Amino acid sequence: MIPRKAVALLNKVNLKNMLGKRSFSSTLAVGGKQMTVRDALNSAMDEEMERDERVFILGEEVAQYDGAYKVTRGLWKKYGDKRVIDTPITEMGFTGIATGAAMAGLKPICEFMTFNFAMQSIDQIINSAGKTFYMSAGRVNIPIVFRGPNGSAAGVAAQHSQCYGAWYAHCPGLKVISPYNSEDAKGLLKSAIRDPDPVVFLENEILYGVQYPMSDEALSKDFLIPIGKAKIERPGKHVTIVAHSKAVETALEASKELAGIGIEAEIINLRSLRPLDIDSITKSVVKTNHLISVEQGWPTCGIGAEILAQIMESETFYHLDQPAIRVTGADVPMPYTKSLEIDAIPQSKDVVLAAKRLLKVK
Repeated sequence: MIPRKAVALLNKVNLKNMLGKRSFSSTLAVGGKQMTVRDALNSAMDEEMERDERVFILGEEVAQYDGAYKVTRGLWKKYGDKRVIDTPITEMGFTGIATGAAMAGLKPICEFMTFNFAMQSIDQIINSAGKTFYMSAGRVNIPIVFRGPNGSAAGVAAQHSQCYGAWYAHCPGLKVISPYNSEDAKGLLKSAIRDPDPVVFLENEILYGVQYPMSDEALSKDFLIPIGKAKIERPGKHVTIVAHSKAVETALEASKELAGIGIEAEIINLRSLRPLDIDSITKSVVKTNHLISVEQGWPTCGIGAEILAQIMESETFYHLDQPAIRVTGADVPMPYTKSLEIDAIPQSKDVVLAAKRLLKVK
């Protein structure tokens, strides 16, 4: 495993690269102020800390350094040492502290430098935070948010570049969120902080520096997005494409190419992996009669596998004109080499080919 100091250095390099690149804005979104995902997350935490003094942040380098990816920038200066806490490099330790604080009535936001490091504290997340409400017969709530970068990153290889969405979505007792754009990030993080149950909030490192439009409503301190409700990013009538996190961008890019050949794809941004908004997927499939799931995670036991299984087991199956298709990451650990890294992650061309195959278009 790469030493933590080396990872921190890689984070700084990646951060400079992200900040130096031209910001990408969805051409399908209109109006509103532009805001990066990083700033949307920061705004959500700031507003909730101001609203509720029980909310606090802890994790590695979240305070004086402003966070490895600058998501907590400025919060330590504003709220001080008691509410923005730098911890030692011990995920199991500070995750346990955060879980105990939630049991005592506080509302911790526990940041992981990357969710790959959260593997060190998986026992605390699953067995302590996730199961306590059930095991206490509903007497003890765990209002905690576990957040940080998740999924495929850039140039950090197999041990620091994978999606844990399916891992956490597998576990009852947890709510799992995987936002795409800035409005998702802000509205869902605020809802997660206010939620009485443990929430795993899976951000994407590559999207931190990307700007997206924010509506006037999203800029309000009262803006919330309900957990468990998907969003139709692009309406269509020929094929339903379901994705989450950065894979939504891949699906949207594919939809533009498909539109050029007369195929109108309906793009569903899941936003929440548990609970899963199967109703929105069902309504779309009844309309389009075709289904593709897109994700950067591995295929085996993945989010797409769950979606296809639920459709197969319901009456919606009879509305499919062709078997549903999964477009996923390659079933291998993430390569370090850039050319292989690209091949290991679904590209828009892969989604286009899948749609053509479903619709029998050459």
